[in-house]
Amino acid sequence: MLVTGKMLWAVLVGLMCSTAVFAQDRPVHWLHSGAMPPGAIGRQRLMRGGPLSGYCQPVEIRAPKGARIAPAAGSANIDGQTWHEGHVDKLLVGLPIGPVYRFKITEIPDHPGLELFPTVELVDRTYPPQGQQLRFPVPIELTLDELLLAAEGRFITRVIYLEDPLLAPAIARDGEEQPWIEARPGEDPLVMADHLGRPMAILRLGGRVPESNQPNAAFLYGAPPAVVYEQPERSRKAEGGRRN
Repeated sequence: MLVTGKMLWAVLVGLMCSTAVFAQDRPVHWLHSGAMPPGAIGRQRLMRGGPLSGYCQPVEIRAPKGARIAPAAGSANIDGQTWHEGHVDKLLVGLPIGPVYRFKITEIPDHPGLELFPTVELVDRTYPPQGQQLRFPVPIELTLDELLLAAEGRFITRVIYLEDPLLAPAIARDGEEQPWIEARPGEDPLVMADHLGRPMAILRLGGRVPESNQPNAAFLYGAPPAVVYEQPERSRKAEGGRRN
């Protein structure tokens, strides 16, 4: 299992470290476990209250160069389409806290025909300056090594957390690469992330593929709606987006 992270507007276990974003009290997840079923942690987090319900948290999913990332089209999609058009390299989406979102990764470099279906579960939100939500997405990086491990039958759990600047470990990183810390055998990645900061999202990769070309609602976890945004540098309106 992996605990990752980024700094500033990105994250470590994937890390997001910024005074403006981190200014909220840090909740503790001791009653939660990284091995809980998908969706359970997010639902329990909503039950604890706070300005979470209904908030659409920007998330940037990054894949190896050339790969395509597609969100589920939604279980109520009238034309029967299961997946929306894939985005190359990066996908910026808005996801409410609580539900589980399924994505499809295709065109993985040097691996024609390989398809993977990771899920993302948001368990908290950021608090960026007003009007700058898209400048501070929760970054989730899908590395080629992890994708290939999942293709071999391995299951990977990555907890993305907002870094506590007072507890930040020294981790070397290359450009936009998302730093990560590997949880030791028997160590819960969610508890580990909670020690280092505020858990924001859980990425699960591997273990499940659809049984047909038309995955059912159970595989898509009900396919809750997501908002797909243009990347800020290509968008005239910082908050512009379309609901799928």
